[in-house]
Amino acid sequence: MASLSSTFSDMLANPTSQLSLATIGGVIFLLAWFLMFFTELSALKKAGTGFYQFFQFAYSCFFKPHTGDNTGNQQDALESFYKSQANIYDATRTRLLQGREDMLALVAAQVKHRRETGQIPNKPIWVDIGGGTGWNIEQMGQQIDVPNFFHAVYLVDLSTSLCEIARKRFERLGWKNIHVICEDARTFRLADYEAGVEDDKRDFSIGRAAYEEDTRDSVGADVLTMSYSLSMIPEFHPAIDSVANLLAPNGIVGVVDFYVQNKIEFAGRNYTGGSIDRHCMWISRVFWRTWFELDRVNLEGARRDYIEYKFGTIISTNRRCHLMGFRIPYYIFVGCTRTTINPMRQLATVDAEVTESPFIKALDIHAQNLTPRRARRSSSAERRSKAYESAVVNLSASLPLPAAYYQNNKTRVYYDDTLQKHRQFNDEYIYAFTWEDSRMDSRLLKITSEDVILAITSAGDNILSYATERPKRIHAVDLNPAQNHLLELKVAAFRGLSYEDTWKLFGEGKHEDFHNLLLNKLSPHLSSHAFDYWLHVGPSTFSPRGNGLYYTGGSRHAIRLVAWLGSMLGVRNDMRRLCSVETLAEQREIWTKRVRRVLLSQLLAYFVVGSERFLWKALGVPGEQRAMIEEDFKLQLSGKTDPASVDEKSGTGEPGNVGATKSGQAIWNYGVQTLDPVANETLLSEDNHYYLVCLLGHYTPRCHPTYLQPKSHTKLSTPGALDNLRIHTDELSEVFAHMQPSSLTIAVLMDSMDWFTPSGPEAPAQCKAVNRAMKLGGRVLIRSSGLNPWYMKTFEECGFSPKRVAARVPPGTCTDRVNMYASTWICTKVVDLEGEGKGEKAS
Repeated sequence: MASLSSTFSDMLANPTSQLSLATIGGVIFLLAWFLMFFTELSALKKAGTGFYQFFQFAYSCFFKPHTGDNTGNQQDALESFYKSQANIYDATRTRLLQGREDMLALVAAQVKHRRETGQIPNKPIWVDIGGGTGWNIEQMGQQIDVPNFFHAVYLVDLSTSLCEIARKRFERLGWKNIHVICEDARTFRLADYEAGVEDDKRDFSIGRAAYEEDTRDSVGADVLTMSYSLSMIPEFHPAIDSVANLLAPNGIVGVVDFYVQNKIEFAGRNYTGGSIDRHCMWISRVFWRTWFELDRVNLEGARRDYIEYKFGTIISTNRRCHLMGFRIPYYIFVGCTRTTINPMRQLATVDAEVTESPFIKALDIHAQNLTPRRARRSSSAERRSKAYESAVVNLSASLPLPAAYYQNNKTRVYYDDTLQKHRQFNDEYIYAFTWEDSRMDSRLLKITSEDVILAITSAGDNILSYATERPKRIHAVDLNPAQNHLLELKVAAFRGLSYEDTWKLFGEGKHEDFHNLLLNKLSPHLSSHAFDYWLHVGPSTFSPRGNGLYYTGGSRHAIRLVAWLGSMLGVRNDMRRLCSVETLAEQREIWTKRVRRVLLSQLLAYFVVGSERFLWKALGVPGEQRAMIEEDFKLQLSGKTDPASVDEKSGTGEPGNVGATKSGQAIWNYGVQTLDPVANETLLSEDNHYYLVCLLGHYTPRCHPTYLQPKSHTKLSTPGALDNLRIHTDELSEVFAHMQPSSLTIAVLMDSMDWFTPSGPEAPAQCKAVNRAMKLGGRVLIRSSGLNPWYMKTFEECGFSPKRVAARVPPGTCTDRVNMYASTWICTKVVDLEGEGKGEKAS
């Protein structure tokens, strides 16, 4: 020590050292003076407070032992953890406990919807389990007028320190209907605090199943929330049981908490409402579970599993808390009681609407046995939807029903999102807008209020156009879940948004506040799968800083290629001018002199557009459809411009049979026959939104789809206007197979028949399935890339009379505003092939 002191004295005696120390001191003085002079004292105080809170939080969470008085009492353990940080709890949890605002917004949206629809007739009661400092309740004030909307709010927490902070909070706010209860969640019951309840009705059995009516609390909570509290309750089974007993029959429960889980644990469950990002990597499971256990926070997946078992799932989503470079898994769950519905009654009703079964629908009528019924086909009783079958399995196993049954609207039919046939699309839709001309559909089909329509979803534009005609029912079918998510979003917009917001989303393709719109306005009208999808991809899809909705999906590749070529070759401005000119003469001049040479470049057709990968990924054209284009071109070269007149069938060969050069020429020629007539005969700026959106990336107030017209919004936003819509996520053949015989009057198959191979059994099987589901005289609308599709013969053999109602003959004909298909057909059912009336012809 003496030698160290001597060395230090020698250093101070050195003039060089003295100068260095003086310099350091001067720099420190100048920095301090600069900070004091140019920084407000309040800012310095705030920074100091922030540092103090951070260090206090770090000490309390990571270094301070939480043994309490060693009695093992949960309240003592909580106090040991929270007492030293109660006053800084809210300030230090903002970034860590993410998702609380979103959960509260979702719960608020559901409760407001149920109040508006009369499901919650009186002022609701809210119980916040593990509410701590009352932050949740004050935050709910951003969504709802808490003092006036709720009859009473109960904050239940076992930590006395946090409860004291909560009491001070509500005294400051002046909210008189808030009650802070320091009590174990397992023993709390509303009947002890709500007046007017008889003593003999107060008792309930802790730990009993929530769906047994005699175990419920006699006073039900309309809203129950648990925000990062479930993971801190050691005995979570009785706690969840007791919470379930508190929930009123039409009540809403909301939970947000950390979790870790392996996909093996939840695989095979059909009631979880989706599984995007639910699986956690093994290192994440091990690290976060071990780390949080140091503070007695338990992240095992069993807690979430039991929540999903005890309640019906309305919304479920998985997120990641981004903190200091880490990604901590958390989930948000919004649910309801499992006995909200009469299971068998609702199963019968939903199944009748999905399968168009008058027999099943009769089961839903109480007087069914008193009313004589007409003799039914022998097959009627065996026709069940997949939704019905999955629900019956769940009921027999005492499991909750699939999430689709607990939605406010039963628009989306249950499907198993884990199947490979759905997952092959990688959570991406191909089409962001529909390529079939809705005006032509309307002219050909002449839809009435008695029609039952089945149509391919695509982007849903035509489905909504059909809905403006008010048919009896519309069944939208698509194997790609994301296509149906897009239609669901559009339907939810009509149910929950103003015309201005709807236009921003689907007219401009952008919205500056999509996230809040999704939580507060759209979520009550979306299925859990669709909500989860749009929560993940929606903010980037509709971001004002991005390109917008129409630059997403597989079709974005074609749109981006057009934009890139236009910019590279100097015709981008000409493309924009095409979308604003007033006359066809101006449009034709711009097209012929400037734009055509770019978009109809033979080099581009041979090496890019004509490639099998681009045709499929960007345009959704499979090899079988490409073969139809090539064979028609081969016939055209031989002088046979119309195969229908020479008994030549389109698409009987394999793609590429005409040779590489001829194949490239065929694709180029098909493009010429598509685009030249459109540019010469339809005015893009006024009457052809199909190509306008490809050039601009958005619609305009002058030119847009039918469903985006103000009068369409007025019609479709009327309560109940879209209740006749059912969205199926499955193959067409599967949906047809589950339909009751002779239930459909119209089927719109777009170009789906082009996808079948002539030698395969799929086309005959589908034609027979269509025949069984269609009424005599029912019509099937088909578009094809071939002038005389090979499968029209199959339709004839299966009881239909095909008629070509439009064709690009002679070359250069414009069949409709899209003109993408070589021919359009109406196949009318004239013979019933099976069941009652077999062999009977239409009169």
